[in-house]
Amino acid sequence: MGGVPPATDPWPAPRATAPVDAVVTVPGSKSVTNRALVLAALADGPSRLRDPLRARDTLLMAGALRALGVGVADDGDDWVVTPAPLRGPATVDVGLAGTVQRFVPPLAALAAGPVRFDGDPRARERPLAPLLAGLRALGAQVDDGGRGALPLTVHGTGRLRGGDARVDASASSQFVSGLLLAAPRYDEGIRLRHDGPGPVPSAPQLRMTVHMLRDAGGEVSDHDGREWTVAPGRLAGRDLAVPPDLSTAAPFVVAAVATGGRVRVRGWPRRGDQPGDRLPELLARMGASCVLDGDGLTTTAGDRLDGLDADLADCTELVPALVALAALARTPSTFHGIGHMRGQETDRLAALATELTRLGGEVTESADGLRIVPRPLRGGTVRTYDDHRIAMFGAVLGLAVDGVEVADVASTGKTVPDFVERWARMLGATSAAVAP
Repeated sequence: MGGVPPATDPWPAPRATAPVDAVVTVPGSKSVTNRALVLAALADGPSRLRDPLRARDTLLMAGALRALGVGVADDGDDWVVTPAPLRGPATVDVGLAGTVQRFVPPLAALAAGPVRFDGDPRARERPLAPLLAGLRALGAQVDDGGRGALPLTVHGTGRLRGGDARVDASASSQFVSGLLLAAPRYDEGIRLRHDGPGPVPSAPQLRMTVHMLRDAGGEVSDHDGREWTVAPGRLAGRDLAVPPDLSTAAPFVVAAVATGGRVRVRGWPRRGDQPGDRLPELLARMGASCVLDGDGLTTTAGDRLDGLDADLADCTELVPALVALAALARTPSTFHGIGHMRGQETDRLAALATELTRLGGEVTESADGLRIVPRPLRGGTVRTYDDHRIAMFGAVLGLAVDGVEVADVASTGKTVPDFVERWARMLGATSAAVAP
């Protein structure tokens, strides 16, 4: 993880001495990479993933598939995935990756033998019970000691009946996505219903799952975002180019607005399958100009930076960068519909409120959101709680506030192993000039 300081050394987030004016590239989408890996593992022939994200979460997914007997081989910048009968006994380390924790147990139900799952300490606190209830309804045997959480063992028999299941996916759309991705290999497919009181959060992520399943040859019906049907059938091996990760792009795009400058992100896709697709609309409401053309997205700061009142339930990965920007705005901001962020890598609402307050900000935390009132900010150390998005939040604030340090910036390795270097290049500096 070259260029990333050790976890014990706070990283002095570089202050922008002039408006940012940069063209940047960002790594491939974590969400697309991990979904593509799962679908490739279930396909009837090899697949090639071009320029996939290689970061902690995706390396953990590749490792999980290898543990189950699937071939995942490096070929230059690509991964070549060779399907094989899924097998146990096996042990899967999920780390702190929600996609590994929620997508691989439905695969393990198809393995011939037991598959044990565990991960980082925080992973044991992340909600999992709805997924396990869904698997049991489909005929899987799961031993979790009654915890509804890690560690657990899925006792696979080489096949799964499938059929009808109901899950409360209010805490995470990944409960639905995980079951849908494996469903073509279930004997009866799946008829799945969201049984929660409100809508499933992160709707773009669910659309991505459905689109990718269809692109791989799956027969999928989506009924109003609350009920899904996947028919049993074959999936095709594919050659897939992984698009940039728009959630990872958010702090770089926001940097343009925070410094009164301009940033162009190469390769910004036109199809709206990522939560980050909402970023141009949200920044436009705050006063920026965002122009999408065939080569990317160009964001230019406006004459003033206004606060934002928005429901962000479908794009929670953008919230940390937007909170940093809101703290620098002229007027207050209110972000709501994001209560499920408490079950992410950390309780992100509490973490953002605590860390912004530490720097002199005014934040009111509610059950499902945050209200940010701009105040003069001061330097200090932003704790990251092992959360890559909180580290990036600190980096954005450091652009406009002297003396901001980020503890454990190495947590950005979850999605951007070379974050420090990329941030420095955007600012026109070398990593040596900004790293301790």
